Amino acid sequence: MCDHTPSCPETTSARCCSAHVVSDHSEQGWCRLCNGVILFDDGWYLTPDGRSLALAG
Repeated sequence: MCDHTPSCPETTSARCCSAHVVSDHSEQGWCRLCNGVILFDDGWYLTPDGRSLALAG
């Protein structure tokens, strides 16, 4: 799915939210990352397989 060099982290990686933004909807409070993760402004993210997780830190 990712054609960046180096490749963006997989959704199972602890760094999955550091993938490149491919669709920015900051006016709505979210963006879609290259690996399919939906990152929300409130500190949560949703993976393509439906897991909802809080950002670490």
